[in-house]
Amino acid sequence: MLPTPKKFKITAAAAEGALKLTAFDNALLKAGMGNVNLVRVSSILPPTAEADQALVLPPGSLVPTAYGSIVCDEPGARIAAAVGIGFSEDTFGVIMEYSGVCDRQEAEGKIMAMLRDAFANRGMRLAATEIRSVDHVVEHIACAFAAVALWY
Repeated sequence: MLPTPKKFKITAAAAEGALKLTAFDNALLKAGMGNVNLVRVSSILPPTAEADQALVLPPGSLVPTAYGSIVCDEPGARIAAAVGIGFSEDTFGVIMEYSGVCDRQEAEGKIMAMLRDAFANRGMRLAATEIRSVDHVVEHIACAFAAVALWY
């Protein structure tokens, strides 16, 4: 059983690559998450987790991560990824992620709508939000990536 994360980092980046997988890898590198193993998780932020944007993740670590990503090989297409955290006043938070063929404003709008809906569905008050997003016009092969990494 994994321990409950105590820290989190929110990030977003986009990059080009020679292949789809290397575009994804380059976006991870640019986001500061390229040398760890992402373990995709669903979207609950533990109540005691604290933000740490300077968080250094040890290479090779298994990192619980809620993320959205898109890889595209259509030159001229605009792709975006966004992630957002909804904070309650006194309990856990909710993380939502989105990616698509759109700009960052549209991606952020979808995140806000999802956060409002998630809190309403739980009967909780949404006290604050934090969103990170990125968009990119594809040159050859590109990836847009946005994530909340959880750590111990």
